[in-house]
Amino acid sequence: MGKGFVPGTRVYFIGIKGTGMCALAELLANSGGIISGSDRDEVFYTDGILRELGIPYYESFAPEHIPPGVDLVVYSAAYSFDTNPEMAEARNRGIPLLKYTDALGAYSAAFDSSGIAGVHGKTTTAALAGTMIRGVGLPAQVLAGSGVSSFGGRSTLNLGNKYFVAETCEYRKHFLAFHPRRVVLTSVEEDHQDFYPTYQSIRDAFIEYVRLLPPGGELIYCTDDPGAREVAEHIAGEGRGIGLVPYGFSAAGDFGICSFQVSGERLRVKIRGFPGELLLRLPGRHIALDAAAALALTDALVKNEGGWTGEKREKLCSALEDFRGSRRRSEIVGEYGGILFMDDYGHHPTALRATLEGLKEFYPHRRLIVSFMSHTYTRTASLLDEFAASLEKADVVILHKIYASARESYRGGVTGRTLFEKTQALRDGVYYVDEPEDAVETLKNMLKPGDLFLTLGAGDNWKLGKTLVGYYAGRAQ
Repeated sequence: MGKGFVPGTRVYFIGIKGTGMCALAELLANSGGIISGSDRDEVFYTDGILRELGIPYYESFAPEHIPPGVDLVVYSAAYSFDTNPEMAEARNRGIPLLKYTDALGAYSAAFDSSGIAGVHGKTTTAALAGTMIRGVGLPAQVLAGSGVSSFGGRSTLNLGNKYFVAETCEYRKHFLAFHPRRVVLTSVEEDHQDFYPTYQSIRDAFIEYVRLLPPGGELIYCTDDPGAREVAEHIAGEGRGIGLVPYGFSAAGDFGICSFQVSGERLRVKIRGFPGELLLRLPGRHIALDAAAALALTDALVKNEGGWTGEKREKLCSALEDFRGSRRRSEIVGEYGGILFMDDYGHHPTALRATLEGLKEFYPHRRLIVSFMSHTYTRTASLLDEFAASLEKADVVILHKIYASARESYRGGVTGRTLFEKTQALRDGVYYVDEPEDAVETLKNMLKPGDLFLTLGAGDNWKLGKTLVGYYAGRAQ
């Protein structure tokens, strides 16, 4: 795969509508692969991308879908040999099979690759890195974990064949298949409790990932995050010859944030080693951190290509100010009837707190009304108090049932109502509506011009925002 990928190779993707799967399918198609696949009949934003690319796919799973002469089958981790008939058929036919993360890892081995990792921040950091990389004109491919405005709404950029920058996932240690020369580490803390029962277990997985770096490789890490700092200190103590590049508000060196201001719905950020000011249209100190991380990575690649010029710096700054974010990351859905509608994928207490603090700072005169749907019973139960406290910056909170995951088996007693009771004990203005769509009438009576309504979480309450946008957009016509 990658440079070693032979044009004309036939690859079939099972679960092709997934963000990462669609992105890898696009990269392989651009390399001359003959790509096809399958998925469920549910409509995803990737349907449009696959149609644009001319990649054919079925909207069901059946053994006869796999065409004759297929050289490789790539499958989503969401499916198994026991339940997916196409996976079983490929194995019966003797066709080589690779899980998505293993296929991504094999692809990365053919490039000078950089992996972006962390419990939160990795998608925005990957999106910002790609935006900067395109601005300065580097010969790179970039893969982010969501559609990105400056990538034309896709999750990939294809600018050349020298460098590869990809968001890499810690769940079930999927990132250990990747072949990095650089790792950007945004954050390490408790998460994915169904797989990592303790903080130490998830921290050790990140240490294992960073150990994949070769001597002379670089770890770009956030000094403001205790877990990322702990991983860096551990790696430094092992004497592996890995360069450590710190970034953040507390960082020494070129990528320390020395000034942070909010004015005119812009972040104004100064990085110690970078002349001038970075302007960003997205809210929050966490966005400034992600920009510093992306700049540190871009800087490493630019220095490989002859170094900075005044023109490159100007183009980077211009690209950054045009950056509108990525899908479901502080995404502005629209403004109707004077109400600003936004959607965000944040699903960990630290991310929730950072997102809400950033929005209140960015939009100080707007009332912030939040619909939050917690994702997975194990995460909610393990971090129940943290979730309840993380929502304090919202003026009004509407909570819903927990959005379950097929990957977990939970037998405890925590429910969405448990989180509601915990949150209600801390503050006023908290409501509970089990099914998100059942909150439509309540919100029609509640929302007023000047409000900011945010759907927050990794569940499907974004549909509530979509319904409300349709209602208010219709009224505005």
